Amino acid sequence: MIELEGVPELIDPVMVAAFEGWNDAGDAASTAVAHLDREWKGEVFAALDAEDYYDFQVNRPTVWLDNGVRKITWPTTRLSVVRVGGDKPRDLVLVRGIEPSMRWRSFCNELLGFAHELGVEMVVVLGALLGDTPHTRPVPVSGVTSDPDLARTMDLEETRYEGPTGIVGILQEACTHAGVPAVSLWAAVPHYVSQPPNPKATLALLNRLEDLLGLRIPLGELPEDARAWQLGVDQLAAEDSEVAEYVQTLEEARDTAELPEASGEAIAREFERYLRRREPGSGPPPGGHATESGDATYLRDTSSGRTRPPKPVRPDAAPGQPGRPGRPGPVRPPSDGDDRTDRPDGSGTGDSRPDGEAPDDDGADGPPAQD
Repeated sequence: MIELEGVPELIDPVMVAAFEGWNDAGDAASTAVAHLDREWKGEVFAALDAEDYYDFQVNRPTVWLDNGVRKITWPTTRLSVVRVGGDKPRDLVLVRGIEPSMRWRSFCNELLGFAHELGVEMVVVLGALLGDTPHTRPVPVSGVTSDPDLARTMDLEETRYEGPTGIVGILQEACTHAGVPAVSLWAAVPHYVSQPPNPKATLALLNRLEDLLGLRIPLGELPEDARAWQLGVDQLAAEDSEVAEYVQTLEEARDTAELPEASGEAIAREFERYLRRREPGSGPPPGGHATESGDATYLRDTSSGRTRPPKPVRPDAAPGQPGRPGRPGPVRPPSDGDDRTDRPDGSGTGDSRPDGEAPDDDGADGPPAQD
C-alpha cells in the first residue's frame, strides 16, 4: 500500500508523464513536463527506487558538489504536484523520468498505485518521434488512445499500431487494463535535425495539452526559443542546396496532404487558445522565467532549465561531432538505406520510430511503437 503523507487532497487531478529515451525525440516530451514543473513550481512528493528499474551501466549516476560535499544523483523517475489556478483550479501530477531498463510491468503498476491513491481522473503521456516532416511547418501532434469511447468524446485517434513499443505504449495499455482513461500525445520531430533540444516540438506538445485539458499554460521563453531554433535551421539548410531541395520536397508533400484540412476547425482551435490566454484569472501569466524546484536528494537538474537552440553540429558531421558555435544541427537529408525514419511508402526500417506507434506524416495512424 502506498501512503502519501503531506500531499493535500487534489482537485480533479490529471497525471501528465514523459520519459527520456526512445520515446523522446529531441527531448521534446521530457522538456515539456519539465517546463510545467518549473513554471508552476512543482513540489516533489515521491521518487521511484532507482535500484528496482535502472541498469546503471546504461543510465549512469552522476557525482556533484553541494557546498563542497560530494553527492550522487541517481537516474530515477520522480512525481510532483502542481496546482493550476484560475476560476476552476485543478491539480496536475507530473511524472518525469527515464525509460526504465527492466521490470516495466512493476514500474507501471507502481505509477498506477500513486494514481489510484491520488484520485487521478486521467493519464496523459507525452512522446516525440522522428518523422518526415519539414521544420518550416507547424509540428504535427497526434492524440491517440486505446479507449474507443474516449476517442469519440475527445476527438482522438484510436490506436491500431502493432509492433515494438516503448514505456509510453506499455503505460498506456496498463492504464487501459486498470480502467484509467489514458491518452498519448505524440509530436513529430524532423529526422534531419534531430539533435535536442527542440523547443518548437515542446511548444506544440504544450499547446495540444492545453486544448486537451482546457488549461492555460504559461509558455515563458518557449515561443522565442522556438523561433530562434527554426531560424538557425533555416540558415543551415540554406547553406546546402541538397538539404534545401529536400526540405522543399517535404514542404510540398505536407502542404498537399493538409490542403483539404485547412478548414475552420484548425482556425477555431487557434482562436479558442487565443481567447483562453486573454481571459483574466485563467492561470499564471504566460511570461516569466523558469525556476528550479524539486527534491535534490533524488534528482538534481544541472542545467539552467531554459530551452535554448540546439548546440552546433556541422551539416556534414556525424551525430555527436562538434561543429560551429551558435548553429543547430545536424541537418542533412537521408541517404540511400537511411534507417532513421520510416518513409511514407514503408521503405524505412522504423528504428527511429520508438514504439512504432508514431503517426505517419498525415498523422492518420497515430504514434509509432511508442503508443
